[in-house]
Amino acid sequence: MGFATLTLSVGAPPTDPASALHVVAEHFAFCPDNVWQNSARSNLESYAASLVDRPVWHFWWN
Repeated sequence: MGFATLTLSVGAPPTDPASALHVVAEHFAFCPDNVWQNSARSNLESYAASLVDRPVWHFWWN
């Protein structure tokens, strides 16, 4: 945890994009900057794809 960041170790990340979309809704509610402020993942589908099989998630607020 930092000033405006949170790094989370994930024991069971989603294993496919469809499952990841369910998680994205929670991520977006918690930290919309992860989607809005990142040009490489500027929509929910791209963000969901980036969570598949990823054991560490980073959150940051601008």
